[in-house]
Parts: sequence; C-alpha cells; structure tokens
Amino acid sequence: MFIDEVKITVKAGNGGRGCIAFRREKYIPKGGPDGGDGGDGGDVYFETSPDVNTLLDFAGRELWSAENGHPGSGANRYGLDGKDLVIPVPVGTQVFDTELDDLLLIDLNEPGMKIKICRGGIGGKGNKKFATSTNQTPRRAQLGREGRERKLKLVLKLIADIGLVGMPNAGKSTLLSRCSKARPKVASYPFTTLEPMLGIVELDEERRFVAADLPGLIEGAHKGAGLGIDFLKHIERTRIIVHILDCIPIDGSKPMDNYKKIRKELLSYSDLLGKKREVIVINKMDIDPDGENVKKLKKQFKKTKVFAISAVAGKGVKELCEALYEFVREDKEIKKQEAGK
Repeated sequence: MFIDEVKITVKAGNGGRGCIAFRREKYIPKGGPDGGDGGDGGDVYFETSPDVNTLLDFAGRELWSAENGHPGSGANRYGLDGKDLVIPVPVGTQVFDTELDDLLLIDLNEPGMKIKICRGGIGGKGNKKFATSTNQTPRRAQLGREGRERKLKLVLKLIADIGLVGMPNAGKSTLLSRCSKARPKVASYPFTTLEPMLGIVELDEERRFVAADLPGLIEGAHKGAGLGIDFLKHIERTRIIVHILDCIPIDGSKPMDNYKKIRKELLSYSDLLGKKREVIVINKMDIDPDGENVKKLKKQFKKTKVFAISAVAGKGVKELCEALYEFVREDKEIKKQEAGK
C-alpha cells in the first residue's frame, strides 16, 4: 500500500518532577535538603531515511511520543533525561502544522536531514534549590514542564530524476521494468498502476538515475478524475518529464489528442510543470511494422526530443536510457551553477 499523506500528533516528553528529600546521616541531625532535579523530557525529531519509501508506518497510529524525564531523588541525584524520539520519514516529506492553517514547517527533501520538531519539557527543581538563609528546610519542589505537542500533516512528494507520464496503458510500467529492477504490475487494461513506483536505472557502476512510474492520467485529473490530483503532486519533484505515447492506442484514440490532454492536465495543476524539460517517447513501435504512425507522430514535435521504442521487445530502450542519463546530468549541472550565483 502506498500512503503519501497522513495526520499525526507528536508529543515531546514532560520534564521529571523535582524531589523533596533531606540528608539523613548518623550524627548529622540537620543535614539539610538534598532533593535532586528531575530529568528533561525527550525531544521529537524527523529524520529522512533511505529505507522508508511511503508514510505507511503512520497508518493507524496517530500519537507519537518521546519519553518523559525521570524524577529526581535524594542525595542530590538528578533524574535521567527522557529518550528522544527519532521518527524516520521518506526523502521528500513535507511537514505542515494543522493548527497554523497548514503552515509548511520544513521540507525534508534531502537524504540525512534531521530536524527537531518538538522540544522536551525542562525537569523540575528539587528542594535543595529552594533553600535560603531564612528557610533551611524547604518542603517544596517543582513539577517538570510539559513537553511541546503539535498536530501535524505529513505530505510525501516523491523525488525522482525522471517522471514517466502518459495515458493509462501507454506502457510506462513496462518501460520501467525493462530498464530497472522495479517490478510494477503490468497488464493490458487501464490503471494497472494504482500507486507510484520508483526504479533505479543503472547504466554502469557510476551512471544511474531514478525514474518514477506514475499512475496513468486522464482528462480532468487535476480535478480528481481517475486517480486524480493525488499523484500529480509527485511530478513536481522530477527533473525531467518523459511523456509516453502509444503509437496505436487500443481504444482507437488519436495519440496527439492524448498528448494534448495530458499536457493540459499538467499545466492545469501547476505552471511549474510546463517549464520542466520534456522528452517524448513513442512506444509500441513493434506493432507499427511500416513505421508510418511513428513518422507522423515525430513530425508533430519539432522542438522536443523524440524517441521511438518498443518497451516489450526492448528495442530502443538502451539508447533512450543513455540519453535520459545525459539530460539528467545536464540538468544537475545547470541547477548547481544557478545555486552558485
């Protein structure tokens, strides 16, 4: 199951209470106060983990709490601090505060990021801290402070170099399984892919990129039709959009009409998607023996790079992957130069 949005409550630990105690030793009848302070409550952190791909671990568990601080004790012994709670999340997780009108708190978009989201309460003071010249035997101590509690919404936007888009049954899953070790479900009916799937495309030991197979889009997706807007958000993170076109759609539709519908959905969702580099991949050339349909389609794209492949037969796939790697590398260089300005 792929889960990309959850609501949870996170609670830092409360501080431990201070202790009321007095020194009691033989021959020292008035030893004075020696109650120790309570320990601090544990903090709550989010940390991106390469081993986590969805928010599934949050399903069915709303409250995530750090440990409370331990109480102080006599002989000036301080209570132990509560253990911190470190919550692993996928790279690409956004954290929103639902009590602040869904204010974005942090975008955890890089591996190894760790952020403190709730601070634990400070431990209470023991009675030794309240001794004065006029009160040598104080009989009071502090309770620990409450740890912070927040109500949050976590939203996952997948981070991939390449986003595969297209109409249902265009061959996106077949292409991903052909060029990576990912094994999405493949069948000849629409919406076989019901959730996004990532695959690592390895050309050799040093050259690789990440591709995301996104569920097929249909007209009205930005309004929720089909699998809808839930998966359009994942395209925002990709560097390059690879648009898969079926050269001879089994439903009798026209490839260019299908292309225009998908482009309309992308632009209706976000203007940002229209600025991303796009690559056109004409699939199923194996069922177009004379190549006429492929030729006609290629003529429609004069300013966009076009590749013709057969994902099933593997024809043209290696050349496509080589080119996509170069496009990704070029995009990374451009982004690096822009960041250095």
